[in-house]
This record gives sequence, C-alpha cells and structure tokens, in this order.
Amino acid sequence: MKITIGIPAYNEEKSIALIITKLKKITDSIIVCDDGSSDMTAEISKNLGATVISHKKNMGYGVAINSIFQKSKELNVDLLVTFDADGQHRVEDIQKVIEPIKNNVADLVIGSRFLDKKSDVPNYRKIGIKVITQVTNASIRKKLTDSQSGFRAYNGQVLSQISPSDMGMGISTEILIKSSSKGLRIMEVPITILYSGNTPTHNPVSHGTSVLFSTIKFTSIEHPLKFYGIPSVIFLI
Repeated sequence: MKITIGIPAYNEEKSIALIITKLKKITDSIIVCDDGSSDMTAEISKNLGATVISHKKNMGYGVAINSIFQKSKELNVDLLVTFDADGQHRVEDIQKVIEPIKNNVADLVIGSRFLDKKSDVPNYRKIGIKVITQVTNASIRKKLTDSQSGFRAYNGQVLSQISPSDMGMGISTEILIKSSSKGLRIMEVPITILYSGNTPTHNPVSHGTSVLFSTIKFTSIEHPLKFYGIPSVIFLI
C-alpha cells in the first residue's frame, strides 16, 4: 500500500524544503497545495519533486484540503496522510497513523495531541479543541480527544466516498461527520506536536466559533436526529 502525503501550505518557504526532504525518505508521492502563497513555496516544492496544486489566491485551509482530496482521487491514491507544512508534525509519527489502516482496523485515523498526557498544547488551544470535540462526539457518537487535528490518514474508501465542502477549519469536523454517517471506521493514535511558541495566525475565538457553526450545520444535514442534542452538550461543557 503506497503512501501519499498531502500538505496544505501558505507562505511556508522557510520550512517546506526540509519537510519534503524528510518525507521523501518515506515516499516519493507528495502533494503540496500552495494556497495562494506570495513567497517561493510552490517553486521549492516543484523543484523537490512534489506534485503542486496552485491556488491563485489564498482560499483557506478547507479549500486546500479539498484540493488535495480531489488530486488524490485523480491519482487513485489508496492511502493519504495529511501533514502540516509549518514543522509542527513529526515524520516519525506517520507510521503511527497509517498502521491501523494497513492492518484494516480503521478507515480514517486521527493523530491526537491529547492521548499522550505529556502534551504541550497551549491552554487556549486545549479549551477550544475540547469544546469542539465534545460537540463533534455528540454528533458521531464517538469518544474522540482531538477532532481538530490535521495530522490524519485516510484510506481509499474515505477518499472515494467523502467530498468535503467547508472552506475553512470546519472541514476537519465535516470529514468526521460525513465519514461517520457512511459507517466508516474512525480511530485515534497518539502523536507529538512541536510547538514553536509563535502567535497563531488566526483569532482563536473566531476560529472556534466558525468551527462550531460548521459542526452544527453538518450535523443537521448528516445526522438530523442528533442535531437536537447538540445545544444540551454545549450547555454542559
């Protein structure tokens, strides 16, 4: 089973070369979605042999992930790992997220930042992720710890059956809700995140609110009967 790595990237010229170089030790199938960067992200990626999707302008994380999904379908990818371009994800953890798929015990695997009690996730992120994950769990009837992790592995069934549409960070929850509604198997494995301490590029409050609205929207579409239980979950958090 060949591994393809999908990387959404926006102005990551400082880190993308090192990341691709490390990833090429695992696979030569690398897709970079350059989401309207104004720097050399696309050129560096192409020169290193990656398949590059270029957006003319910055469209958002959700659109970048959707582009990676579409390109993966075109290339008949049977195992896709989504991996950040900012250096926070460890190449060593890829084996952890692909193993359950290779062993046919999962269709979608999330690399969780919270299964390892030594997690260094900043507190402001922990709170927001916990709230969103609780709401997501109410929708999909799972006990996930990290619904917002972008470090994931998807098998061919997910790629062929799921067509995400959310343009922003809500796409992470959308994929989980749609996968659950189709009976696809979802599980988590522990990963380690390397936080740089830099200020986040998005406002945590507006980001969290946007993702919550996306979660409620897709729950009402995919799981209408569960939709009415979400307000009580939010109240209890």
